[in-house]
Amino acid sequence: MSVWDDLVGQERVGEQLTAAARDADALVTAATTGAPPPEASKMTHAWLFTGPPGAGTTQTARAFAAALQCVSPDRALGGVPGCGFCDGCHTALIGTHADVNTVAAVGTQILADDMRDTVRKSFTAPATGRWQVILVEDAERLNEKSANAVLKAVEEPAPRTVWLLCAPSVEDVLPTIRSRCRHVNLRTPSVDAVADMLVRREGVEPAVAAAAARATQGHIDRARRLATDPAARERRATVLKLPLRVDEIGGCLRAAQELVDAAADDAKALAEEMDVKEAEELKAALGASQGGRLPRGTAGVMKDLEDKQKRRRTRTQRDSLDLALTDLTGLYRDVLALQLGSRVAIANVDVEDTLERLARGGSPESTLRRIEAIAACRDALDRNVAPLLAVEAMTMALRAG
Repeated sequence: MSVWDDLVGQERVGEQLTAAARDADALVTAATTGAPPPEASKMTHAWLFTGPPGAGTTQTARAFAAALQCVSPDRALGGVPGCGFCDGCHTALIGTHADVNTVAAVGTQILADDMRDTVRKSFTAPATGRWQVILVEDAERLNEKSANAVLKAVEEPAPRTVWLLCAPSVEDVLPTIRSRCRHVNLRTPSVDAVADMLVRREGVEPAVAAAAARATQGHIDRARRLATDPAARERRATVLKLPLRVDEIGGCLRAAQELVDAAADDAKALAEEMDVKEAEELKAALGASQGGRLPRGTAGVMKDLEDKQKRRRTRTQRDSLDLALTDLTGLYRDVLALQLGSRVAIANVDVEDTLERLARGGSPESTLRRIEAIAACRDALDRNVAPLLAVEAMTMALRAG
């Protein structure tokens, strides 16, 4: 199984990155043997992966990182870097490779403190792999200080360091950074491509795979979760019933509270196991015996970890809310399609009765206002408005139409 198998519907991008990985392989060989480097190399020191949500920017960047670290002997015989089976590929894909460093936003921003050690490491030679790879999953969340630190590292990188930045669009990254990167733009994969991936890679039944791919409109991660997690399907079903519960003010407030509580529970469930593991690992690293007291002077380190985990829980809750709002937007988009006499693009065919009821009960203009209310709620959450206040304002706007 090649690392490129994870690039769903991105054949052109796969060809481009394969060519770059071949040249990267030749550059390492030239540096270690004294052979002449390839002319007009397709490899460069910094890459910017962009694409709409669900297109797989992070997965594509990680597949490229694995190809750069591939140590399969088939490469010497003309094989494609990125076999997917060797130690270099495997550890890069699962996130344990010593020379593939991943940075992701813990809260709403990537802080300078989060980048400091990574930037410092980017100036060192690879410890065990062929390249020192820095993968920034949420480059659009770099704040001013952390972005400036990245800029300095990208301007004068070490000879065998590669930066892989992921963002929704080039406009989300500082012009001074993106001008030094090679841009790779991904597109939303087709519904059929995502369904095929779910059947081949996840073993999902074809009917379930098709329904999940259609409901998420080609969003790979959401489709995978919807197809494989019954709890995710149940949460989505609850969200899609919300428009039928906002006929009166009390219903609006109850629906808003339940939506926020569900997001908080989801965030807590996702964070609990990770938080406990991180705390135990840090205590062990600080020299505390199991169940024993921490050494003197280390309380501040534990406090920093607790603050980081709190920021991550807040972001996870807002991400869960954003997912629910995305489902709501898709529902009203289908309602609008029905009101305008189109059934071709209906995504939520499993709740067609609800769609038709909402379509009969309103006009295209009121449906557009409801979609705008959902967008306003997402903007409010981005501005750190209290989630309950933002969602209550949205449900009241959905009632007003």
